[in-house]
Amino acid sequence: MTHFKYIYGPVPSWRLGRSLGIDLLSGKKKLCTFDCVYCQLGETKGFTTKRKLYVPTQKVIEEIKRLPDIHIDYITFSGCGEPTLAVNLGQTIRAIKKIRKEPVAVLTNSTLLYRKEVRKEISLADLVAVKLDVDCERLLKLINRPAKDIGFPGILRGIKQFRKEFCGKLALQIMFTGKNRGIAGKIAGLAKSIQPDEIQICTPTRPSPVRALSRRALLEIKRHFRGMKVVSLDEARRKRVRPISAKGTMLRRGKILE
Repeated sequence: MTHFKYIYGPVPSWRLGRSLGIDLLSGKKKLCTFDCVYCQLGETKGFTTKRKLYVPTQKVIEEIKRLPDIHIDYITFSGCGEPTLAVNLGQTIRAIKKIRKEPVAVLTNSTLLYRKEVRKEISLADLVAVKLDVDCERLLKLINRPAKDIGFPGILRGIKQFRKEFCGKLALQIMFTGKNRGIAGKIAGLAKSIQPDEIQICTPTRPSPVRALSRRALLEIKRHFRGMKVVSLDEARRKRVRPISAKGTMLRRGKILE
């Protein structure tokens, strides 16, 4: 059986269909600028805001070229942490686009969007999903628990600046739990000021310390985003897919709670 170390899936993404994952941070520990209370990958062991090379672009391309003939809707940069921490993110997106026809997506927690070079690199993607779970610094520290030099004002400015520069599809992803359910209206107000192409409303679906919200609660939250295009977890259908590496996929995704 062919071994893959840096790519995983395809996974049945409720947002992206059959999504092939790219992990440019591939390692034994999660590398992130956040330590979110709901993260299915557990506690952040590699807490950093420094960008560096973790996986050479050529290593990823070699695995992409060995892919079997499978149907893929998106090639998605996600994996074990925050993908914008990889200094070769832009280079790898370019390299993949030269050999594959599928659209490329980047899932980011938005913390490094205040940096011009990061915005420039992820602008090479066809779709970028930016995270915004809160409306203030207090809740950012309570829910997302950022690295010490990351603050809410910088995150919001980075998202808005990226919206001005990005010509592709911008999605705003919001993870709702009991801790931020009560500020759905305020987050909706911020969403209107950002003007994304799509709002992605979700709640934890993989094992985590935080309980998922009910379908009814998600429907109530969705009403705050009236007038905007909304994709909600409670209404989504996942496509059946078979991953090329079950072990590697479980490591990065965890088990989906039905």
